[in-house]
Amino acid sequence: MNLALWIGAGVLAAVALGGGITKTFIPREKLAAAHGGGWTKDVSPRFIKTLGILELLAAAGLILPAVVDIAPVLVPVTAVCWVLLMVGAMITHGRLGEFKFVMLNLTYLALAAFIAWGRFAPGPESF
Repeated sequence: MNLALWIGAGVLAAVALGGGITKTFIPREKLAAAHGGGWTKDVSPRFIKTLGILELLAAAGLILPAVVDIAPVLVPVTAVCWVLLMVGAMITHGRLGEFKFVMLNLTYLALAAFIAWGRFAPGPESF
């Protein structure tokens, strides 16, 4: 179980890192032209960069607290925050009719919920 939680956190951290780098450093016009980036036309560049920074923090929060054993409770807390972020992403993509991305976000949401559940559970397998 612990190995599955580490793998899930690693995969989700990689997704968050990729999305965070993209949203933080790529201009809005280029994001809007990309497949699935239509939502960026309706929001400010500052909002996109804020989401990117939150995703970068999520990537760190899913791995670092457990690795350095400082406040490891931040891992499931970060996973819960990721669930909330994915709910917003699903609503946004759903409004645009991008149901392929809704399903992808649902997959990320399920993975984050698994991590939160597994890391919040008391017992020797927590970390």
